[in-house]
Amino acid sequence: MDEQLFFKKLNNLCTSEEIFDFLSSLEVMSDTMASGALQRISEVEVDDSGLKNPGVLENEVFRALCLQFEFESSKLSNSGLLNALQALVTLRIDPQSTLMASLLSESKERLGKGQLTVENLCTLGESLLEWKSPDHAMLEQIVNHMQEKDIEKWSTREIVMVYKILQVTAREKKQYQNLLNRLNSITLPAVSQLSPNFASVILNSLVVLCQTQTVALVTALCKHSAKHVPYFTDYELVNVLDAFLYFGHHEQSFTEALETRVPESILTMHPQTVCKVMQYCCKKVILSKPIFDAVAESFISNADKLTTSQIAEYIIPFGTLNYLPPSASSLFRKLETVLHTRLSHFQPHTLLNLLHSCVLIQRYPLNFLPKIFSPYFLQKLQAQPPGLNRVVTSQLTQLFLTVTLECPFYEGPKLLPKYQVKTFHMPHSSSDVHLLKRVKTGLLYLLKKRIYFASEVSTPYFYAVDIEIKLDEEGFVLPVAQREEVHKRIALCVDGQNRFCANSHNLLGEEAIKQRHLQLLGYEVVQIPFFEIESLENCRKMAEYLHKKIFPHTYGLG
Repeated sequence: MDEQLFFKKLNNLCTSEEIFDFLSSLEVMSDTMASGALQRISEVEVDDSGLKNPGVLENEVFRALCLQFEFESSKLSNSGLLNALQALVTLRIDPQSTLMASLLSESKERLGKGQLTVENLCTLGESLLEWKSPDHAMLEQIVNHMQEKDIEKWSTREIVMVYKILQVTAREKKQYQNLLNRLNSITLPAVSQLSPNFASVILNSLVVLCQTQTVALVTALCKHSAKHVPYFTDYELVNVLDAFLYFGHHEQSFTEALETRVPESILTMHPQTVCKVMQYCCKKVILSKPIFDAVAESFISNADKLTTSQIAEYIIPFGTLNYLPPSASSLFRKLETVLHTRLSHFQPHTLLNLLHSCVLIQRYPLNFLPKIFSPYFLQKLQAQPPGLNRVVTSQLTQLFLTVTLECPFYEGPKLLPKYQVKTFHMPHSSSDVHLLKRVKTGLLYLLKKRIYFASEVSTPYFYAVDIEIKLDEEGFVLPVAQREEVHKRIALCVDGQNRFCANSHNLLGEEAIKQRHLQLLGYEVVQIPFFEIESLENCRKMAEYLHKKIFPHTYGLG
């Protein structure tokens, strides 16, 4: 049969039975046709979960084909040999079998003699990469031969295959950086033609190969990925999200596409993909209500099927970004049920992170705190990395302070002083320092003397106050050094952008709990958010603003 007609008929067949019947009707086939038949069988019989019907491998026609490939491997054309190898790898044929050994040996010989075209090298490389333990020497040979070809003429498939091979062979070697530089430069103009799979593979390779210097390529790939969000598989989406996190890239259109994709596919999305989406939102402080609301509903339905680490990864971002979804009562009721059932299954640090995130949004895990404050649990925390470092002891201290201030009826064990930090570390960004300076200048204009306010004041209650002002009983401002006759303390919280979710006026959980606790400790908390003062043009306007915020019931400036 004419090859063109053969492939036209073959590609219209949708089951292996139909393919075998068709092949049985033919008297003669070229090796290209036979390898094409194997490839079609692999397409219809293999999906993401593997081989659908292992009985296919026992079929007489299939076995006859394999026998011919095994015993006549030296007579095969390059494409017949390599397409057959690729199809058999996809069909999960044992790499140690005589059939695979024969095809691989012949491929190796032709590779060594430099007889393979770029397309042949590409097919061989893809086949080798499918194996759990690919032959690194052969992969390196493929890359070396590829370098000798005209890189400018490579197809996107060939570009992607070389990235994948380098990902395996060049992790700890720098001899391929020149090739990578050439590869990165020819990929840039081809980005717009990349399929979702190819874009995901290249981004993943750039992460594995630490290509942080390829800013233009990463930016182009991230922008291009936004268009593919509806079409990425879960695995591809995880790779893309990893790249966004690794390279620190932000693309608003990508987030918007996620906000559509996640609610639509949350019921079928793999839990690990959901975790990666939440990690992306958490690390980039993106409070996306459509995503968080969908994840909350998914948790209520599927929490029993999640691992303990997945449970934590679903829930912790709600606390970090200080957000309660509409289904909050059902969400935390479900979480409490899961914790009652599986508390002992949680790793100590995972459990602490989870419970700490709950108190940030005023969900108090009182039934579980006796375990957290027990000497046995604290020893387990200390024994596992990162041990009782400052972050961990700060979380423990904040849990203890929360039950002391917000749950006075709690009568369980308390946190021993030796596990408490003296002060919570709240790092300032450079923008916060600039903001604080502007507010202090405005206060000086308002209060006339620097003695009437103090900045970055440590309190006896673990928190540091940005600016503190003391008043006597009649409401007059006292020098900050004065300790007697202090009737009221005002805590000014100068909240720069890094204390809020991205592009939002929603305070982060750590800042929200701090302001709540300062209030409960007797401070009058006055919030000075960046978005209220960034447009104030001069010192006088800042002073007028501060006067209205701090002393709203007294006359304005004279």
